[in-house]
Amino acid sequence: MRRKQVCIVSTVPVALKWFLTPHIELLSKEYDITLVTHGVADDLSHLLNRNVSFVPVRIERTLSPTHDLLALIMLWRLFRHAHFDSVHSIMPKSGLLAMVAAHMAAVPVRVHTFTGQVWANKSGIRRHLLRYADTVLAMNATHVLADSHSQRRFLLENNVVNASSIRVLADGSISGVNPSRFKYVAGARERIRLEHAIPHDAVVFLFLGRINRDKGIVDLFTAFGIAANSNSRLHLLIVGPDEDDLESEGTALSGRVPGRVHRVGYTDCPEHYMSASDVFCLPSHREGFGTVIIEAASVGLPSIASRIYGITDAVLDGVTGILHAPGSTAEMAHAMLLLASDDTYRLRMGRAARERAVERFSEERVLTAFAGFYREMFSNATLCSHEG
Repeated sequence: MRRKQVCIVSTVPVALKWFLTPHIELLSKEYDITLVTHGVADDLSHLLNRNVSFVPVRIERTLSPTHDLLALIMLWRLFRHAHFDSVHSIMPKSGLLAMVAAHMAAVPVRVHTFTGQVWANKSGIRRHLLRYADTVLAMNATHVLADSHSQRRFLLENNVVNASSIRVLADGSISGVNPSRFKYVAGARERIRLEHAIPHDAVVFLFLGRINRDKGIVDLFTAFGIAANSNSRLHLLIVGPDEDDLESEGTALSGRVPGRVHRVGYTDCPEHYMSASDVFCLPSHREGFGTVIIEAASVGLPSIASRIYGITDAVLDGVTGILHAPGSTAEMAHAMLLLASDDTYRLRMGRAARERAVERFSEERVLTAFAGFYREMFSNATLCSHEG
């Protein structure tokens, strides 16, 4: 029997690598997979095999009318020639182009996974245009997934999708968390604290991810400066690539609290820095779910995070972490001082966070739901074609 042909499209290869690797490995056992993204085969070499191939298409992250039109044409030609049974997209730009092209090419099953909306914290005409782009995307898809229940509600409230076409797999999260990888590593805690001259009894607050304004990193710097002046045990560990040239902000904070702000660039071992820390911080202004929160939770860290859609699924306020109003540096600083001053409370939250992450958001549970979704989707598509 012919294997189904599935095409997965992303703007950049890193999204496939970090979010969809387990999905691709699972699907390739039953289907032939073609990965399409802006890059080269070496970017995805760990995934490619006789059942997984790669086709490069230049898809820009920012608006680029000429390149966007060329990408749309290339995708349409690819879809029309390859006769895929399904096209599945992730990320806003690749989602819009892939869903429109797949519809034009009459691909029978067209799936997009929403992982957050770039327009969520925008206003005016920019918000309207970006929201409309997501609406067009959803109109051209046959199935839409959201990686959190609160994001699904947000999309429905903003009339982007119909309730019948959008669903959340399991309890949410695009890829879940692997508890065997994301667990406390005592050796890593000792090594990293020694490398950065962090005292063993310090309370370390961690930010790990892309460093940009939408992630609320400037708010975090301000809040930590307030809290650190009241408690000398507080240290801040910032891990990730700087996307918005914010190093000067961190340097200024270091000058105000010498020796207590520690900077690390990109890492392949986030679980080690989580093990070296005591509390995870994500003061984001927009987020689809906040996978990094459940990864930190699986290591045993409670979180201080924004009370926004997406994150409210990942953090149970007062149980696995503390939520604050987005942008409220006063609330953030208060939460830092509270968790730093009560070791028992902080550790109890961390244990609850680990239990919830493993029980509700395990990679195994998410992948089981994902595989079931694909089987159901193809079964329904076959039934509809027979009826037609």
